[in-house]
Amino acid sequence: MKTLSVENIKARTQGVVELKEDRVNVLDAEKVRGELIDDLIYTAVFGDEKAKELARWLIRAIALELNIVPASIHDLYTKGMANEEIDKWFTVPAMNIRGMTYDVMRQIFKVAVDKNVGAFILEIAKSEIGYTDQRPAEYTACALAAAIKEGFEGPVFIQGDHFQFNAKRYFENPEKELESIKALTKEAIEADFFNIDIDPSTLVDYSKPTLKEQQLHNYLNTAKMTAYIREIEPEGVTVSVGGEIGHIGGKNSTPEEFEAFMEGYLEELRKYGENLPHISKISVQTGTEHGGIPLPDGRVAEVKLDFSVLESIGEIARKKYQMAGAVQHGASTLPDELFHKFPEVKTAEIHLATGFQNIIYEYLPEDFKQEIYNWLKTELKNEWKEGWTEQQFIYKTRKKAFGKFKKAFWDLPHDVKRPMLDALLEKFHFLFDQLGVFDTKEVVNRYVKPVKIYKKQPE
Repeated sequence: MKTLSVENIKARTQGVVELKEDRVNVLDAEKVRGELIDDLIYTAVFGDEKAKELARWLIRAIALELNIVPASIHDLYTKGMANEEIDKWFTVPAMNIRGMTYDVMRQIFKVAVDKNVGAFILEIAKSEIGYTDQRPAEYTACALAAAIKEGFEGPVFIQGDHFQFNAKRYFENPEKELESIKALTKEAIEADFFNIDIDPSTLVDYSKPTLKEQQLHNYLNTAKMTAYIREIEPEGVTVSVGGEIGHIGGKNSTPEEFEAFMEGYLEELRKYGENLPHISKISVQTGTEHGGIPLPDGRVAEVKLDFSVLESIGEIARKKYQMAGAVQHGASTLPDELFHKFPEVKTAEIHLATGFQNIIYEYLPEDFKQEIYNWLKTELKNEWKEGWTEQQFIYKTRKKAFGKFKKAFWDLPHDVKRPMLDALLEKFHFLFDQLGVFDTKEVVNRYVKPVKIYKKQPE
């Protein structure tokens, strides 16, 4: 892969893609899927600003022409899953891809094409956008380019994960913190993130006497952000909005907390409009922690995950609030034998990240790995908590090397990447099978009618 200039892009597309004002005609799809799309995405990530802008527009326009359309999962959640109309329950995997994004996403789309998978989400959290150096427009370009490369067609669900309020900043200046979340949300929606998980669960105050008072700042801000999203979402698109009642890593959620949150949230949301579509799912705490809990020797501790939380809150969400159900976070490092249980208790969605990162690190050349670890020990030494071993420190911080070493990850030789990508392919295949999303293309197409939104070619 190599970066192209604007002139290179125009020369390379002649006879392959016809560029128009706000769309393209694809004249030779096979040539697009050859080296052209590889070089376009590399330029979209590492090129100069003008070439980046043109490459991203072109990838998006080609995707739309090939019927690869960024979409919201809202209707599948609030109709198909909320009404339990789907023939067999499945749990939608939402995957955070932190590094080597195009290559890794290609493995996801390979499984999707091979196994007729429609129900899956590609996501990135607010914190990850920072430390992986992937703004929303870049992340979307990677997703659409990977779909083009692998011959996928249909809706592509791209999600902003954990658009999280910082409690310290919020209580110092609530409006300023709200505006920062609004700004990121606007950027994300403009980049075709039509699924947004709002997370003010950090503002829950368990010292308050009643459940509703505990959830006050959580539901107030979830309602404000839902109303804001409804203001700015594109015509014809109802962005899927997720809420959260328990900060991941904290105490387990309860049905009573969920109902207290929903009571306050719906009261507040009605102030912005009687018929605004509300959240489509709710994230809960079941006993996990993001990234897992590393032991002193570097292994990940087993967790006691309470599936009854997902089952009980999910049932209330569907029957009382017309939502898909409960969402499980921090799950990719769980034992393999647990994953089939999520569809059994009708979990709506599951978030997966660190397990994929661990596979990447497992296959990295030792010299590159040591270069990264030395950088962590120098640049992030202030994050080394008292009592941590070196293995624990590295395990918890190495995700933050993806931004600093982004180009080096992308430029790894093919013979290094191949076994790593094969292992990731196997992992995605296993997860999709266990979560029941094989052959979900038809049910997704039944409920999701994506809207093609055309944008003018950059000057």
